[in-house]
Amino acid sequence: MFSRFILRSCSIARFGSRLKSSRAKSEMAEAVSYPLEMAPPPTYLADRIAMFDRLKAEQDAKMASMTSEPIKVTLPDGRIMDGQSWKSTPYDIAALISKGLADNAVIAKVDGVLWDLDRPLEGDATLEVLKFDDKEGQQVFWHSSAHMLGEAMERHYGGCLCYGPPIKDGFFYDMYMEGERKAACQADFGSLDTLVKKISKEKQPFVRLEMTKEDLLEMFKYNEFKCRIIRERVDTPTTTVYRCGPLIDLCRGPHVRHTGKVKAMAITKNSSSLWEGRAEAESLQRIYGISFPDTKMLKEWKHFQEEAAKRDHRKIGREQELFMFHELSPGCCFFFPKGAHIYNTLVALMRSEYKRRGFEEVVSPNIYNKQLYEKSGHWEHYDKNIFKCEVEKETYGLKPMNCPGHCLMFGNRARSFRELPIRYADFGVLHRNEISGALSGLTRVRRFQQDDAHIFCTVDQIEEEMKGCLGFMRDIYTIFGFTFDLYLSTRPEKFLGDPAVWDRAEAQLKSSLTEFAGDAWTVNAGDGAFYGPKIDIIVKDALRREHQCATIQLDFQLPERFNLQYTPAGTGDNQPAAIVRPVIIHRAILGSVERMIAILIENFGGKWPFWLSPRQISVVPVSHPFDEYASKVSQRCADEGYCVEADNSDDTMNKKVRNAQLAQYNFILVVGQKELENGTVNVRTRDNKVHGEYSLDDFLTKCQQLKFTKSNDSDAVFAAPSAAEAKE
Repeated sequence: MFSRFILRSCSIARFGSRLKSSRAKSEMAEAVSYPLEMAPPPTYLADRIAMFDRLKAEQDAKMASMTSEPIKVTLPDGRIMDGQSWKSTPYDIAALISKGLADNAVIAKVDGVLWDLDRPLEGDATLEVLKFDDKEGQQVFWHSSAHMLGEAMERHYGGCLCYGPPIKDGFFYDMYMEGERKAACQADFGSLDTLVKKISKEKQPFVRLEMTKEDLLEMFKYNEFKCRIIRERVDTPTTTVYRCGPLIDLCRGPHVRHTGKVKAMAITKNSSSLWEGRAEAESLQRIYGISFPDTKMLKEWKHFQEEAAKRDHRKIGREQELFMFHELSPGCCFFFPKGAHIYNTLVALMRSEYKRRGFEEVVSPNIYNKQLYEKSGHWEHYDKNIFKCEVEKETYGLKPMNCPGHCLMFGNRARSFRELPIRYADFGVLHRNEISGALSGLTRVRRFQQDDAHIFCTVDQIEEEMKGCLGFMRDIYTIFGFTFDLYLSTRPEKFLGDPAVWDRAEAQLKSSLTEFAGDAWTVNAGDGAFYGPKIDIIVKDALRREHQCATIQLDFQLPERFNLQYTPAGTGDNQPAAIVRPVIIHRAILGSVERMIAILIENFGGKWPFWLSPRQISVVPVSHPFDEYASKVSQRCADEGYCVEADNSDDTMNKKVRNAQLAQYNFILVVGQKELENGTVNVRTRDNKVHGEYSLDDFLTKCQQLKFTKSNDSDAVFAAPSAAEAKE
């Protein structure tokens, strides 16, 4: 009875999460069964389809009147295929090569633009077909899956669909509900899943139709949210809709050929959301999903999710008593002593590297007058994310980033080219007023610290500084066992500064990347920020999940806004002072320390490497007569700077060892009569690897080696001979 009660819960968290409010429990108790599909269906479905059919017939007639001419289609390998304009489709061309290739394709790329496989080619073109294993192919596949979910939601709920985009791992659809059904709940997932399977089995084609804004407003007059998008976001006379089955949705596309291509889909969770993320806007219901072209891939994904759930940083953080959150300070983490040890160890790692890489640590204020943010440009674009307060009738804000303050420090006095580069590093506390619905454990918080640094350099120094930043990043990520991919984002259409300076800077970035990684980097053309090109680093953890932590960003704008300058070489006493702007390089490697801790928890699965571990050594006496010796061993380890505890409880020795292993102590030192007489310890690991008897000095020497090398392989260190053994 209780399990069925929970099953009908209307959670806004993950599938299976517990309800936390009495209001949610009340909604759960009142939940009732609803039919699979609304009967009768919403009236707008028939009206929408009738209008679509009329306009589609007109478009087909127009296309049939187009003069078809021979065209040449160039493939990636240089082969040229013959086709007919306005008749031949990418699918037709692919089928000439291989029917299997055509049927396994998700989407086409025509002259570098994503293109429906069944959309006719309009002239000579280059053609590439993409499968699901291509990132762009995945995004199209998940976008089409979102439409399938949207169709199921309309048929089940009858509400107003809003946005339904693909995301990094799947897709979601937002819907506005009113009347009797105001909320989606987990008990609806079975009905939606049944409808999605039915939609897939029907192999509904995705049909593209170009429409005018006037016709669009008429078609979607029942849906105020779609009308807002049309009025506010569509800035061309026409745009497109796509139809699959009864669903017709405002969409630029493209899509897979038909719904039968989506052979496996899972609805993963539901939540509430706000229209376009605006706190004052309407509340929406959001349903998430994931899909694949075959069931085997879905099974593998589910297994991966189970493993990821075991490694969830919130779960491990609670079990290992690393950190907590409290409703009286939402989004701001409380780190317990064990968590603070990890935090401080990461900061100490960066500080030790700063000293040998020429960075100078600075301390800057936590609060500034809003005039600073107006000068930097952040107030105009970022003021909603700044915590504000009034002080003596002036508006102040807690700093959300360090760069404006560092600009003040650089501009505090005249600078010479001889001083450059200047590398300021800052671990200052930052605050960002994230909306409560976006907060998520340590990965999205309101209070955090970064390993933030800003390098003020000349244009000529960019390449060398970039090499230094990339090498620094590689060395740190190697310690964590991360692999990474590199992307160069170049000048966008709208940019600030001199194009020649941009070209020169981009050339230096390309040279730096090539020297650092050879050809193993990718250009994201036009994806740079308006104030400078950047290098994006995507990290892959032990589960091959991707994270963006490191940032290396050139900035030509802030030096202009803050009137930063230096005296260049060749400026003498009798010459007029030249005004030369420095370039700023924004650089972070850990990114947010809080977020990095979350990633590391999940990467290591809570099994911390010795150098970072908050539980390094547990000393276990075999019985109470050896408690005193255990305490002496523990104190000696503590004096050497290690995190150690002696277990002098009444538990049996085996229970103590097991408890230490479950608590993820790296080493368990068992001591009894033999160890007391010999001044030794018997060493075993949390994985029950028994290394045997070592003198305490030899054990601590190996610990020092693990700490110094930051090795994650303690077995290799203990397999090496000790100093005494080496002499023998």
